[in-house]
Amino acid sequence: MPIAAVPAYLGSDFSEASPAMRFGMYLKLWGINRRTHATLWSTQDLDYEVRGQNREEREVPKENKVAALAEARGLRQRDRQAMTALATRQSLVAATLPAASLLRLDAFAQAPFTTGLGNEHPLENGFAFLSPYGLPYLPGSGVKGVLRQAARELASGEWGEPHGWSEDQTFVLNAGKQRIRLSLLDALFGLESGDGDSEHVRGALAFWDVIPQIKGDSLMVEIMTPHQSHYYQQKRDRRTGDSTTPHDSGQPTPISFLTVPPGSTFTFFVTCDQSHLQQMAPQLTAADPDSGKPRWHELMTKAFEHAFAWLGFGAKTAVGYGAMASEAMRQARRPPAEPRPEGDQDSIGEAETVPWSGARLKYNQRNGTLSAEKDGKAAHAHGEKGKALLASLPSELRRKVEGNQFCKVTAHVSGSVLVRAESG
Repeated sequence: MPIAAVPAYLGSDFSEASPAMRFGMYLKLWGINRRTHATLWSTQDLDYEVRGQNREEREVPKENKVAALAEARGLRQRDRQAMTALATRQSLVAATLPAASLLRLDAFAQAPFTTGLGNEHPLENGFAFLSPYGLPYLPGSGVKGVLRQAARELASGEWGEPHGWSEDQTFVLNAGKQRIRLSLLDALFGLESGDGDSEHVRGALAFWDVIPQIKGDSLMVEIMTPHQSHYYQQKRDRRTGDSTTPHDSGQPTPISFLTVPPGSTFTFFVTCDQSHLQQMAPQLTAADPDSGKPRWHELMTKAFEHAFAWLGFGAKTAVGYGAMASEAMRQARRPPAEPRPEGDQDSIGEAETVPWSGARLKYNQRNGTLSAEKDGKAAHAHGEKGKALLASLPSELRRKVEGNQFCKVTAHVSGSVLVRAESG
């Protein structure tokens, strides 16, 4: 059984400690000799098994890393209450701010999220926990960095529509005798001065730390397996061909690390110093005539959308970690709600429907939705209605639809509701 490297008076039961403490100081990682119970101070237990033709007892190392993380990743009821309380506190504080000074955006993780991997840790990869609560979080500085990059990419014009972003220095800040020219990015995120420059300007926006509401009862354990350690470390080894060049026969090295599971929710808060922004770029505080929201609000919303679609948050985003989507994007992906005409839906008459000749039928077996598609339009029959319509089709046509084969029919549609389908 692995042990934690702590004084004996602390005991061995750390189930009530925070996730940060169980992953850090109280991590049960260090191995013991299972025969002598001596501490080995390595990440392996030493067990004994009888092996070989001579049935001799041999020492067998047992890896501790995965077992240690599995014990550290669990969440207690107290942790959940703390996460909820912190999120509620942020919402209450945000509610006291003027609407023109606040942007709130709710999102959910589409992939595992991790951050703080560069923190020192016995497993080589650390994790970022919010002190003193010991809970996972996304630092506001990380949010600012991602959104600044998103704004840069939009302003470059290389990602299509810039959505109002530009790197042109169209604003002027009078600082004493100095006249400092600023772009949209400089006004909102701050002017990044180069080596030897004396011009430093604070941005108008502030980014709050994000407290994820974690899905499930624990964090997740992921494993990365680099194959080129002999190349990165320039270390010769007979098992890797006694070479320091990268090649496919390198020895894999499994490395475990913690992540926040997909489906967890994140609430982003961005606040704006209105007086500071008015001094630098008054146009950005003006309300949009269509939405009624200040222009900086619209710009940051587009930056968030770009970050969700292309960048991600946290670490290892280049391989898909940290991918997110806003709640608005999630709602847009849901199938359209089935409209209900006056009276019972089954009472829709044939005269009220429109025939779609040459429509294609599709059937989703998971939720029982039968759909007809033609010329970019779609109509649906959900749940029991979809199953009943599928069952009413001729047997040969029904088999093709269930097998997702291409087949054309005449679909009778009312609005976005599929009422009936027939061969033809």
